[in-house]
Amino acid sequence: MSGPGRPGEEALIARYFAPLAGEGAEGLRDDAASLAPTPGHDLVVTTDAIVAGMHFFPDDPPASIARKALGVNLSDIAAKGADPRGFLLTLALPSDWTEAWLAGFAEGLGEASRALGCPLLGGDTVRTDGPLLIGVTAFGEVPSGGIVRRQTARPGDLICVSGTIGDAALGLALRLDPGAAWATALSDGERAHLADRYLHPRPRTALAGLLRRHATAAMDVSDGLVGDLGKMLGGGTTARVDARRIPHSSAARHAVMVNEGLIETILCGGDDYELIFCIPEADWPAIEAEACVLGVDITMIGQVADGQVAPEFIDLSGNARGFARRAFEHF
Repeated sequence: MSGPGRPGEEALIARYFAPLAGEGAEGLRDDAASLAPTPGHDLVVTTDAIVAGMHFFPDDPPASIARKALGVNLSDIAAKGADPRGFLLTLALPSDWTEAWLAGFAEGLGEASRALGCPLLGGDTVRTDGPLLIGVTAFGEVPSGGIVRRQTARPGDLICVSGTIGDAALGLALRLDPGAAWATALSDGERAHLADRYLHPRPRTALAGLLRRHATAAMDVSDGLVGDLGKMLGGGTTARVDARRIPHSSAARHAVMVNEGLIETILCGGDDYELIFCIPEADWPAIEAEACVLGVDITMIGQVADGQVAPEFIDLSGNARGFARRAFEHF
């Protein structure tokens, strides 16, 4: 693990990761941590890995990579209506890792961990001959039996999303082709906004309690709104979505004004890490007011119906539209 002038594994852990350890982690000096849920609560567990060249660019800032690694997992925790409790980290470092990179990564990880109330409990650090890989296993908790499932929506429920949709996908498109006509038509501030949304997911942990109290089904939007809604409604229900109601940032709206074809990127691209959830229609006024108090925008975009077909999206002309690519695919 160590190289010329670089610390060995134990020194690396003590220097960069032990300061992030939470209760039950024993300062990362043991082989395992202990984690007991609050009495009357269930643990919720999720895991996601991100790989250089697939989920982030190898030259992205290390602090941003750390924020993404933790954020994508806590987005799943939030979608279950759970509050964060802690996480495990697996870090597979390529042979050319540097202390400067690791220091930046640990700093970003610590900032995200503290901001999201999710301390490090342990993990593993290894060397790899392949690309950098970061795996996180996150733990949350909900009142017993209170987890919000994915395919449990009911006909008549309203479909809601948090935040804005499509910014991260446009941020990736901007990174891949910064000289595209639509990209150069945007202001510096608009380009910076899209780039930031791609680099830094915003897990909506503040909405966990709202989902526990009201949502009949929920998931996070990680692989594109169109495809993820189809996954959520895979239990004998479908939906009619008014695409005119889907919330977009001013930067995304400007991009589509320049290039209408970008609407497919916005609706089918990945990395939003917003929440999509279903609620009883009668609950909407209370939920909208509660989200406002929490400081998170939510928007009602459609309604669940009986059926086995893919959700229908109604475009700006009032017509149903299809999509050549419904979601990001890892394989």
